[in-house]
Formats: sequence, structure tokens, C-alpha cells
Amino acid sequence: MSDWNDKIIAEFRANGGQVGGQFAGAPLLLLHTVGAKSGQPRVNPMMYQKVDGGYAVFASKGGAPTNPDWYYNLLANPKAQAEIGTDKVELVARVAAGDERERIWSAQKAAYPGFADYERKTTRQIPVVVLEPGQ
Repeated sequence: MSDWNDKIIAEFRANGGQVGGQFAGAPLLLLHTVGAKSGQPRVNPMMYQKVDGGYAVFASKGGAPTNPDWYYNLLANPKAQAEIGTDKVELVARVAAGDERERIWSAQKAAYPGFADYERKTTRQIPVVVLEPGQ
């Protein structure tokens, strides 16, 4: 894990899910996955959007040409956990498609224009992953 992620994770946990800097005031969660290749536990901070029945997260990777590792971890093992504020919830991931994806993605770009910048930087379609309560 990067030092950058480590600092955000520590700040998130020390402040009940709140962080400063570029994420100040943004909805942030800590996504716990299992490495697709390594089998090791992974934790990634990311912005989310509350959606019916769960949360949406975005495999933007800052507009990089490839998807982030956590996305592949969820494809290999869709069972995950998230720390949201001071709560830890069990979730199951699925990739949104079609109208559902477009609705969620459009709302995210409207609320946080940086996501539209990520979209412009890459030729890939940025996956939208819905995390729903489950075991």
C-alpha cells in the first residue's frame, strides 16, 4: 500500500471517517478486499455515492489507462467489507451496466467534476461498482 493511502486511512480512522485535504467533505469509505493474485487483505480509501440499497464506487484510477487493482480483486472475490464512518459493513460487489451505470456515473460527474476529468483522460469506460449488503 502506498504511503499516500496509509495517511488517508490513518486520518479516516482517527477522525470517525472524516479526512481533510482534497477529500474534505467528500463521502469516503475504506474498501476491504482480498487480493485476486496474492490472497492478501487489501484496504483502499475511495469516494462513494449512496445508491438504492448500497453504495457505488468508481474504478477511475485518476483516469489511468488501466483499472485499479481493487476492481480486479472484487471481480475475483465480490465479498468485501467497507468502513463507512465508524461502521464496518459486509458487502457484495457487482458491476453496474447500462442505464444503471449511466445514471450513477452521470450523478457522480455532476457532483464531483474531477470524475469527468478522469473520463476525458482515458479511452476505457470507467467501471461503476455497486456494493450491496450481504454475506
